[in-house]
Amino acid sequence: MTTMTTGSDTLTRDALAVLQPGFVGTTAPDWLLRRIGEGLASVGLFGRNIVTAPQVAALTAQLRAERDDVLVAIDEEGGDVTRIEVRTGSSFPGNLALGAVDDLELTRGVARELGRRLAECGVNLNWAPSADVNSNPDNPIIGVRAFGADTALVARHTAAYIEGLQSAGVAACTKHFPGHGDTNVDSHHAMPRIDVDLDTLHKRELVPFRAAIAAGSKSVMSAHILLPALDPARPATLSPRILTGLLREELGYDGLIVSDAVEMQAIAGTVGIERGSVLAIAAGADALCVGGGLCDEGTVLRLRDALVQAVRDGELAEERLADAAARVRALAAWAQRARGAGTGPGAAVQEGTAPGTDSDIGLVAARRAARVTAGPGWRPLEGAPYVATFTPVMNIAVSSETPWSIGAELGALLPGTESGTYGADGAAADVLAAAGERRIVAVVRDEHRHPWMAAALDALLAARPDTVVVEMGVPRAAPRGALHIATHGAARVCGRAAAEAIAGV
Repeated sequence: MTTMTTGSDTLTRDALAVLQPGFVGTTAPDWLLRRIGEGLASVGLFGRNIVTAPQVAALTAQLRAERDDVLVAIDEEGGDVTRIEVRTGSSFPGNLALGAVDDLELTRGVARELGRRLAECGVNLNWAPSADVNSNPDNPIIGVRAFGADTALVARHTAAYIEGLQSAGVAACTKHFPGHGDTNVDSHHAMPRIDVDLDTLHKRELVPFRAAIAAGSKSVMSAHILLPALDPARPATLSPRILTGLLREELGYDGLIVSDAVEMQAIAGTVGIERGSVLAIAAGADALCVGGGLCDEGTVLRLRDALVQAVRDGELAEERLADAAARVRALAAWAQRARGAGTGPGAAVQEGTAPGTDSDIGLVAARRAARVTAGPGWRPLEGAPYVATFTPVMNIAVSSETPWSIGAELGALLPGTESGTYGADGAAADVLAAAGERRIVAVVRDEHRHPWMAAALDALLAARPDTVVVEMGVPRAAPRGALHIATHGAARVCGRAAAEAIAGV
């Protein structure tokens, strides 16, 4: 058994240092400030913590009054997955849109501007970008969050994104290692499994992560996925073969390894979060993301105590926990230096300003990503249309609060535009009745994955061939309609770009 630190104060501080918990509220609760004082080195922000940019800046200042080098993390991919603009939709298109444009300087610039805004608010660790190769078109969790399905394209844009983000003083966290693109199960709900051979993994999944390491990604996030070719028993987050053997030793990665959220069912529903946390640190993870759903002091204390007890029982080497904590503190020191160089909260955050007000580069990127296919005789709409949005069950990584579609953006250009939302039980007849004589704009998301959506669109186009179709997911289905627009994502700026094409502005 490893020799224990006398009094276990260092041990307790190390156990707290490896946690990245969330919390409830738009100001820091007392319990969180207390735990930061006791050694907690990281905090995660979610949509529930965010109202305005000045409020976030005040919140992060409150945290740093307790510990100046605290890491403040966020899951801000831009595009569909936004926390800083959770209630309005993002000012930045997501990865698929950037991959569709395939301009590395644009990707670098978008990530730099996103990073600048995060730094202004005091955020210094972004759980992004996704470096997954979306090789399975039926993937329910990655989709537009990937730069694409081409390995080389994903690799070069991953590197450009990391360079742009970190040039703003915000650490990147490249995810989901060793690659979540070839799954058909969402690890929030169950354990995905990728049954490919090692040669395929090295030629496809691992290529973007090699590029990320070469680009200097400050952290890498593990995936809760089972890859039998690497480890038939344990998912990546809990696998020494994958985190230590592959990522550390074979790929030579020396930065921070962060687990995906331990409360996801792939962990919580199998070994449980306490056991999972111990196994993850033992496997080679340095930090544990927790708090998307579990965000209370009790969870933090249970995980802290589980790590301390595992060391006392000889199940987790004290040196491994100390090494993990040291890596967290090293990243915190880098982020603190970057903030001191002028990238932190500053005068640019004005009272009443929404986090991430429209940026030229975000809208420019969304416009460039839009793929417009016009049918014979197409002319831009002049009158107010009816927007029918066909809404699938949402990817859990996308906040239910985040609006999407194009009704609001189109209404700004064509006043009087009305909108309706239709699920799997919606029928074309309902849309036709609601639309009346108005032109119809049908908005879909991953039509190729949802037979009910394709069937509704079939019936709608049969009745009204002049219908405009906007695909805001992965554009696998063939373009159809009087005008077809593939936005490559559902960010607010993607909606704006589509609205401009429809209105001819």
